[in-house]
Amino acid sequence: MKNVNDLQVNGKVVLVRCDFNVPLKDGVIRDDNRIVQALPTIKELLSKGARVVLMSHLGKVKHKEAPEVVEAQKVKNNLAPVAKRLSELLAMDVKFCSVTRGDELKSMVSSLKNGEVLLVQNTRYEKGEEKNDPELSKEWASLCDAFVMDAFGSAHRAHASTYGVPEVLKAEGKQVAIGYLVEKEVKSLSKVVNCEDRPYIAILGGFKVSDKIKVINSLLKKCDKILIGGAMAYTFIKALGGNIGNSPCEEDQLDYAREMYASGKILLPEDTKCANDFDNPTETKIVDSKDIPVGFQGLDIGPKTMKKYEAEIAKAKTIFWNGPMGVFEKEAYQSGTIAVCKACAELKDAFTVIGGGDSAAACKQFGYADKFSHVSTGGGASLEMIENDGHLPGIDIIG
Repeated sequence: MKNVNDLQVNGKVVLVRCDFNVPLKDGVIRDDNRIVQALPTIKELLSKGARVVLMSHLGKVKHKEAPEVVEAQKVKNNLAPVAKRLSELLAMDVKFCSVTRGDELKSMVSSLKNGEVLLVQNTRYEKGEEKNDPELSKEWASLCDAFVMDAFGSAHRAHASTYGVPEVLKAEGKQVAIGYLVEKEVKSLSKVVNCEDRPYIAILGGFKVSDKIKVINSLLKKCDKILIGGAMAYTFIKALGGNIGNSPCEEDQLDYAREMYASGKILLPEDTKCANDFDNPTETKIVDSKDIPVGFQGLDIGPKTMKKYEAEIAKAKTIFWNGPMGVFEKEAYQSGTIAVCKACAELKDAFTVIGGGDSAAACKQFGYADKFSHVSTGGGASLEMIENDGHLPGIDIIG
């Protein structure tokens, strides 16, 4: 698979699919990490004399909604603030095209000079983007001489901008490659897809078992143990006959949870910090996870579980973590997630990976991000890469 180093692009238009799906509030970017992560690839192409066209999605645009709702979603998810921030980070003018197709876009692309950058409006403004519409793919492919996939967070989606465009260009014999960000993600995540250094421990949290069925199935084949936390733990605990009070539970996943637990590889919380209300509790207490009182819900793992999980983590040579241990957004229920962060961070000779999402947000919030071997920029993509034994459509099409 070619990477950006292999491209001969002096004077050529290179379309780069980036992941600029950043948190925006009232047009202000709250976290520019995904923009910063794209800079090495963009700078390399500029140094090669390329004319760089950047594309990305931002948020959701639900085209089946009423026209006024779609319009409001477009306004909310306008990429213009990203162009402004890119200009600051690159210390140069980044042009912005407010439309996603047509003469205005073609004109702006054709007027680019070597070493200039153009950001195109949100790809999801186009109804055909998520459907991988062949006509849209052809139109976008016609704008460029080469394509670079650097949006790992979107690589699990076969959309027009992630799959259709490179498919067209490959058929035409044009250059396609992965960028530095995708290359780093693939190298790092490959070590948890095909693990050689054991023990290999997976840590899974989050809300629903149903969201993690495929990844649990895959990890049970790859891992030595899986430590479960978060709300999904209560589905397992109820499946094994425990009383979970008012804790969330997926009744339709009880049989699956019992079947998975029978593998002998899954560890569940022994104790739980619970409260009698999520938003305004008047009472919180630590109880046995199998005996949560009626009217209480589990919101974090307890101290016994933290010690048990810390001991398992301490033995590990490889760690994959996706999903917090509790409601870490609330200070009262951060202890379990912090304990996991700290235990992973203290490992000396281990390869530790965070699979994006809330775990990545938590490790950053608690100051441990630079203590992990790799923090993925794509939660859904990292999970699907494990589920599919290292394959993602947006990367496979480049190979």
